[in-house]
Amino acid sequence: MKIFKKNQLAILVISLMLITAGYLNYDSSINGKTEEVSTPPEESVDIASIGDAELVNANVVENTTTEQSNIVQEEVEEKKEEIKETNTEINQDTNSSKDYFVASKLERNIMYSQMIERYQAVVNNSNSAADQKAISQTEINKINDLQNAIMIAENLLTTKGFTQNIIFVNGDSISVIIGKENLTPEEIAQIQNIISRELKSEVENIHISVK
Repeated sequence: MKIFKKNQLAILVISLMLITAGYLNYDSSINGKTEEVSTPPEESVDIASIGDAELVNANVVENTTTEQSNIVQEEVEEKKEEIKETNTEINQDTNSSKDYFVASKLERNIMYSQMIERYQAVVNNSNSAADQKAISQTEINKINDLQNAIMIAENLLTTKGFTQNIIFVNGDSISVIIGKENLTPEEIAQIQNIISRELKSEVENIHISVK
């Protein structure tokens, strides 16, 4: 009986020792894992740093692209303003040229109207001599015929593409001004043909100039 108890005691001691050793190993394993979780590995830190660097670079690229886009937009706006100013200058020159022809024709027609009024006053004056009335009436008819011929000639020039034109008649001399930078020999011949036919003039008496 005593031997049996000693064996049991020995087995109990050995069991306690094994349990104690197992517990210590388990506790050491738990503590080791906790340290690994609380301290990130160097590789994780490097990856985070790379990610941050890429994010910063992306922002820089975005800002640079925005700045370049703004510069391009400013250049486009400047070009638009230059084109607008150029078009304005061209329009002003064109309007100035048009105003010249319109004003000149108005002044010419007023001159003819005043001449007709003066001759008409002689015709209507009861104190005027018969021959004076006859001469005045003849002059009125000449002016009317001349105005009609000028109007037809200017309209024909317009239909041929010379939209800005004016004709001045001074006796046998006829001056034609065309709103164009230059004229080709063919265009000059075309103008001369119209003027000589409608105003019954010799070609050598026709003087063409451009404005």
